[in-house]
Amino acid sequence: MKRQPPKCRPPTPPPLVGGGWGEGEHMHSKAILPKFTPTPTLPHQGGGRWRSLYWLLLISSLVSLTLIYRDLGAAVQIRDDRGQAISLPAPPQRIVSLYGGLTEILTALGVADRVVARIQGDDTLKNILTVGTHLQPNVEMILALKPDLVVQGGVPKGMPALKRLEAEGVPVAMFAPRDFPGLFSVIQRLGALTGRTEAAAALNRGMEERLQEVGRRVAGLKPPRVFFEVRYHNLLAAGRGSMVNDIITRAGGQNIVESPQRLTPFGLEALIQAQPDVYVIQQGAMNRSPEDIYVRPYFQELRAVKERRVLVVEESLFSRPGPRSAEAVEQLARFLHPDAWEKQGSGIRGQGPGASDQWSVVSGQKQ
Repeated sequence: MKRQPPKCRPPTPPPLVGGGWGEGEHMHSKAILPKFTPTPTLPHQGGGRWRSLYWLLLISSLVSLTLIYRDLGAAVQIRDDRGQAISLPAPPQRIVSLYGGLTEILTALGVADRVVARIQGDDTLKNILTVGTHLQPNVEMILALKPDLVVQGGVPKGMPALKRLEAEGVPVAMFAPRDFPGLFSVIQRLGALTGRTEAAAALNRGMEERLQEVGRRVAGLKPPRVFFEVRYHNLLAAGRGSMVNDIITRAGGQNIVESPQRLTPFGLEALIQAQPDVYVIQQGAMNRSPEDIYVRPYFQELRAVKERRVLVVEESLFSRPGPRSAEAVEQLARFLHPDAWEKQGSGIRGQGPGASDQWSVVSGQKQ
């Protein structure tokens, strides 16, 4: 009997892998597959290589986002002008500003929306709550706002309130710059606290460039001797320890007041003896309605008055260290050294020869 060859079963196809996407030779299978979201279609050749690249890019993106969010929420520590360490776990979102100059800096850094309260007389942000004055801030109102940072401008009479806030666990930073290097340092530190370091660097860089331009124009010119009136009644002058002193110096002038203090009383007899070339009067909260210098008793004895070299300026621009301080230097420099600038409108009106009234350096309006 002839033997029959054994019957052979056709080979069983291997199971599908990952639903068969990318394994084209077994796409004829009738198997029912579970429903799931497939990975993107990859070419038949080199599918594994493309899939590896896909996951590598995805993981890299996730790592980058993690680093960004970590930096935004990173803890930061600085020292304020008391030498006090200020530590925050993340950039503050509810800031109370107890000094107008600091409000201006925070606004320039792009975090005005985080400032929840200000003091009376600070009109930088008018649509937020006021919490007393810089001398007497209302501690209860501040605590009710639940701030994660309070900033103050170094006003000694306001320090007891700061101590109470610190006792309640509120972070308080005190900044009191008296010259441009100090101001640049404050801007840099506020930038660090608020997570706006690049904005702070750009702000400082812009101010430094403007100061350098003024310095270039007034270099080598004889500095006029300047008296800066902080207050007329009980005459008060800006001393060598003030921001105003640095503004005068950088504008190409010389402060006649030699006191190292920020503010110093100055007698009329001493003023007449000193005979300043230029007399600057600030107008603002500390000197609200200064009397016309041309009708003040004995002021006609001053050379600056005789030659009508008198300038009225905005107090908040000159006496409040902030992002506009470079503008104060520019305005004063143009008044002290008009020939250093080309003959063009500078926005400044002073009491030069032929003038009969006081003019504001900012608005050009009669006082």
